[in-house]
Formats: sequence, C-alpha cells, structure tokens
Amino acid sequence: MLQQVMTAPGHIEFREAPVPAPNAGEVLVKIMKIGVCGSDIHVYHGEHPFTKYPVTQGHEVSGKIAALGEGVTGFAVGQKVTIEPQVYCGRCHPCTHGKYNLCEELRVMGFQTTGTASEYFAVDAGKVTPLPETMTYSEGAMIEPLAVTVHAVRRAGDVRGQKIAVLGAGPIGILLAQSAKALGAAQVLITDISTPRLELAKACGVDFAVNTKEHGFGEALAECFGPDKADVIYDCAGNDTTMGQAIRHARKGSTIILVAVYAGMANVDLAVLNDHELDLNTSMMYRHEDYLEAIRLVNEGKVRLEPLMSRHFPFRDYLAAYRYIDANRETTMKVLIDVDESEA
Repeated sequence: MLQQVMTAPGHIEFREAPVPAPNAGEVLVKIMKIGVCGSDIHVYHGEHPFTKYPVTQGHEVSGKIAALGEGVTGFAVGQKVTIEPQVYCGRCHPCTHGKYNLCEELRVMGFQTTGTASEYFAVDAGKVTPLPETMTYSEGAMIEPLAVTVHAVRRAGDVRGQKIAVLGAGPIGILLAQSAKALGAAQVLITDISTPRLELAKACGVDFAVNTKEHGFGEALAECFGPDKADVIYDCAGNDTTMGQAIRHARKGSTIILVAVYAGMANVDLAVLNDHELDLNTSMMYRHEDYLEAIRLVNEGKVRLEPLMSRHFPFRDYLAAYRYIDANRETTMKVLIDVDESEA
C-alpha cells in the first residue's frame, strides 16, 4: 500500500508499505478521504511544537472497514466509519474521570504517533465510529473538526435561547457558529476581517456576520444583540486582538471560551476580566459523545459541511494541497485529500 511520510518540514515522500493485518481487537480501515487541518499546516512549516519528523499525517478521516480483527463485534466489512485520533493512557486522573481528551500522556495520530495517511490503516476498534450510509466520505472526514466545535459549545452548558458571538470565521469558527445554532442558540454573530469568509458564514445560516475592519466588535454586539450583548463569546482566532475584544466588550458576568490554539504568551487585560467577573473558559478537542452528536447534526441537516469544502487533491498531490492552502489562505476553508478517488 502507499503511505504518506513527511520527512522534514515541506518535504513529503510516498512509500510502499505492507497492508497491515488487524490484530485482535483491531479494525482494518480502507482510507477514503483525509481533511487538512490548520495543525497539519503547522507541521508542514515546521512550527508544531509537539511533532517530530518523519511523521505520517492524517487525523481528519473517513473510510470503510476492510477487515475485522479477532474478537471485534458490532462492525461489518464495507461499513462507513471515521476514526477518533486520540491515543490516551487510560490511567491518569483525567482518563479515569471521563476526560481522556485531557490525558496526561495524550498523543494524537498524525502528530505524536502514526496518522491515517495510508491506503489502509489498522486501529483499535474502540477508536472507530460508524457513519450513516447516507453520509458522504467527504462529510465523514469533517466529523473530527465538527466534534471540536460541538465540544466547545457544550463547554458553555445549555445554549438554548442564548445569544452567541464567535470571533474568527475560519473553518472552526463557522462550524462552531453552525453547531451553536443547531444546539438551540437563539442568535449567532460571527466576526472576521475577511469578507469572503463572512459571506460563507452567512450562506451557512449564521444570523449576523460583521467585518471588524469596518465596525468595532463592541458596536457589532450592541447592534445585533441589543444592550445585553452576548451570553457567550467564543474566540476561534486565538490572538491578543480577538481575546482583547472579547474581554473589553463582554457583558459583565458573562462567559468567554477560548477555542483556538493561542500562539505564544497572551498579553490581555486581566484587570477588566476580574473587574467584570467574566468567566474565561477553554475547550480542548472532544470526546466520543461529541463525535456522536456531530454525526447526528449532519445527518439531520442541522449543520452543512459541503459549503466549507474548498477543493480536493489526489493522494499523491498532498504537497500541492499544502501549497494551495498557503497561496489561498483567505478563501480556503477545508481541503480534502482523496486517498481513494472512486467514491464521494
């Protein structure tokens, strides 16, 4: 089988490797589609602090079961599936208290351990989640980032009837805005400095999309939500500007949740955070229940993934996909790698 290997930043090789035989308790998956994530781009540029080379990438993935290892039940050959890429110890305090996404020894496929960018991938059956047969493989490869946003929305508790603001209209921001609406938010505002991204957010059903180059964030909150502003603000951009906007303009006593990976040390006004008794929370990846909810939301038509699919590249054109993303940052949402091009 063909396997992708990033040997160094900016360098990808394709190697022939034997098709793995699934061990007891494992499932062999024929990989169909792989989504390219912002973290993958960091690896491509040599900027990911926790990834060493060589590494086989791929953690946003869909496929179909090719074989079952001994003792595996509940799955069938040919079944559509996705893979949850977290590798956790199961022994530490977070793991034993249901928060394995915070495992003290957490590794993620495609970063600290082998990813799914191969024609076939053998994996523990416990990390395999079935997909509805009506779901496309392209949609299946986007369940992972959608699960990130479902988990983030749930970090605020029950958002039914609430007014939500999202800073940053990248893939995660638009998926989070859709997730909040799908989980019952009354109204959602999204902001960015890119008009194409904001237009896409509106096309995906977001209530308000505001360019903060033209209108201040505080002004946007008041105009869209009235004097009581937002109940929850999500930072999906992760920089001093957006976090500063959130802290400065949040309603007193409300909640801010950081979803984006913050680059470097933050320089924000904690005095205002304290004085306004704001709850500053964070969100880290997902758990199995978030995958199940993400699948449900797509299957019921409550979240639209297709508008976010910017372009497909054949498996051997992995490097071209990265170069395309670098050259089209403002207009690119989700690029998909077609490991198998025979099915959508």
